[in-house]
Amino acid sequence: MSDRWGREQVLGLAPDPAAAQAAGGVARPAKWSETGTDGEAVWGECQGSGKSVYRTCADLTEPAFRCSCPSRKFPCKHALGLLLLWSDGTVGAGPRPGWAAEWLHERRERAEKSAERKAAAGTEAKTKDPKTAERRERRVDDGLAELDQWLRDQVTHGLAQAEKAPYRMWDDVARRLVDAQASALAGQVRGLAAVPRQPGWPDRLLEEYALMRLLVRAHQRRDRLPQELRDTVRSRVGFTLAQDEVLAQGERVRDRWYVAGVHDSEQDRLTTRRVWLRGRESGRPALVLSFGVPGRPLDVSLVVGTEVEAELAFYPGAQPLRALVAERLGTTAAATPDGTSIREFLAEHAAALARDPWLARWPAVLGSVRLARSAPAALHVVDADGDSLPLRPTDPWRLLAVSGGAPFTLVGEWGPRGLRPLSAWHEDEGVVIL
Repeated sequence: MSDRWGREQVLGLAPDPAAAQAAGGVARPAKWSETGTDGEAVWGECQGSGKSVYRTCADLTEPAFRCSCPSRKFPCKHALGLLLLWSDGTVGAGPRPGWAAEWLHERRERAEKSAERKAAAGTEAKTKDPKTAERRERRVDDGLAELDQWLRDQVTHGLAQAEKAPYRMWDDVARRLVDAQASALAGQVRGLAAVPRQPGWPDRLLEEYALMRLLVRAHQRRDRLPQELRDTVRSRVGFTLAQDEVLAQGERVRDRWYVAGVHDSEQDRLTTRRVWLRGRESGRPALVLSFGVPGRPLDVSLVVGTEVEAELAFYPGAQPLRALVAERLGTTAAATPDGTSIREFLAEHAAALARDPWLARWPAVLGSVRLARSAPAALHVVDADGDSLPLRPTDPWRLLAVSGGAPFTLVGEWGPRGLRPLSAWHEDEGVVIL
């Protein structure tokens, strides 16, 4: 049985602000008939324009959605509107209609078959052509040697030229790395083009060059590294593991994971969703990634403000962070997460950086913090000890509305430019997705 979600949790599933706004117009009992719920699913028929009637169903255990409307958004406004009615308690219990039961049954069957395929793949020994692997190693080595020379040239000639350099300068280097099959490094090089447009860019650019060269040198000396650090270096360069391999070989951790925050980013028409989890008992952070291209929806099964009892399989590395959901046992509404002080958070982040110096971001769950302003446009959060962290440029009004000036719990991503707020928790208001 799934606990009812709050309104903010439902709207957090919306693919864009327009869908969230449209859902409010649909969330009216007069528009719906044949609604019902049995704790695992909620369903109903919504009156559309003219004589159109749209059958809508949501699987609350994933969640997953089905609607007969022609919308290409996922979830559509009808699914969101139905969930808003369910959240408000206006959808009563009842037996599943045949069309909803059939869809849910088909989903369960597909999930079981998928699990069987993954289990079979994990037990089979994967045979790889050693000559193909050797050829790729050589191509990567050659590409990184060329990158190493380019980095030294940038420092030798000085950083001033980067301020007015065209995007082509970075893109040419990135394309050569793609040809060398070092795709992860290629993405990092492309990201450098934005650095000279930021305040204090010389220090930041030099830091990025240094970290990139550290990665190149680590890969060149990979045979001398501990296995965990070698796995980290290879993944940062662009050697990937298939999900089946992670599920079969990765470290498994079972816990009650609360879904702390979600952030979507887009590059080259590929949308990446980062979902941050933290274990109730282990206190361990985890990052679940999903990817979407135009016409293909992102995974919405992990809802901010819920707690998932699950077993995660972690990708190998010196600081395991990215994970896959290997087995899900249940989902409930989460209480306010256990926040730390800023000093404790910084100590945790420093320890993670010591294991993986290329970490670009780290999840923060800060308890009992307040908003503070150090300059007209600079926002910070301050804890009870007087320690503070800068916030990335953001709209402060929702944070102020949540807290009312009182201490609150804040979840965010910590990176070189400060803390990006993702969600806020208050004991009276629950979770607010930012």
